[in-house]
Amino acid sequence: MDVVARAADLHRRVVVFDAHVDTVLELGPGGRSFLERGEHGHVDLPRLREGGVGVQVFALFIEPRYKPERGLQRVLELWDRLTGALAAAGEAVRVCRTVADLDAATAEGQIAAILSVEGGEAIGTELAALRALHALGVRAMGLTWNERNAIADGAGEDRAQGGLTGFGREVVAEMNRLGMVIDVSHLCERSFWDVLATSRGPVIASHSNVRALCDHPRNLRDAQIVALARTGGVMGMNFYARFLHADPAKADVERLCDHVDHIAALVGPEHVGLGSDFDGIGETPRGLEDVSRLPAVTEALLRRGYTDAQVAMVLGQNFLRVFRAVWGQGEAALRRA
Repeated sequence: MDVVARAADLHRRVVVFDAHVDTVLELGPGGRSFLERGEHGHVDLPRLREGGVGVQVFALFIEPRYKPERGLQRVLELWDRLTGALAAAGEAVRVCRTVADLDAATAEGQIAAILSVEGGEAIGTELAALRALHALGVRAMGLTWNERNAIADGAGEDRAQGGLTGFGREVVAEMNRLGMVIDVSHLCERSFWDVLATSRGPVIASHSNVRALCDHPRNLRDAQIVALARTGGVMGMNFYARFLHADPAKADVERLCDHVDHIAALVGPEHVGLGSDFDGIGETPRGLEDVSRLPAVTEALLRRGYTDAQVAMVLGQNFLRVFRAVWGQGEAALRRA
């Protein structure tokens, strides 16, 4: 079997897990339909199927104009918009809140949808708001976007470099207890290190790349990658051209795989995955113009000599492992409470 046929076969058989898209911002009145294949944007139901996606994390991103006072209000608006769009897809999509949901969806060929919040402004300074979002099905949260909030400093606060606040440490502990995945993408370096010192379980960087290959504050240094891996965590490769190469014109599928290679050489292929940031980025790599093009990653990795098992890890098994572990711990703790 040649590599093209082998890649197509493998991509059909594995669970493809994308840890971050901002598609909800494109939906709703005056926006695109989730159910119809669009000519604009990056993600909709037909293109998710074409790309072979089995698990999709949908971020509820709070735009700067809503911060800080209207953060929770905006997240609730986006939650309503997204859950409505997903419900309209019927049996094709299952919103997953538990490990059992996730396992059932992947076994039955449904697209498993996971809800995440991008930006702790959603909870203000109240753990009660975090628990309420968990009750609404949110199962992951990025603690900051680029700026400072009540939890920590974001990646845009490179001069201040403040870490977790006292409230931020409470948030990490409560997310551990609830079984919510902690996402360190967008944190400044000191905040990153504080989270790793505080969390009792694996953490993820849902959509961050390698700073040694592209020196951008949103990317992780090698020491951070090693530390993240030691928690059992996973990095999702961001498809934004400017996070892949200092010259975005040189960003393509092969450059994305360069970042995968770097992480695999540093900590093993068990700690790298996909976090496209589709519908949240303005420039995509050549060959990855939307989610339907994801099979190109499978082919490129096979051409580089990765085994089928290693490609399956990168495409989805690694993130599945972390989400099952974190959710399972939370479910067990809540049963004991």
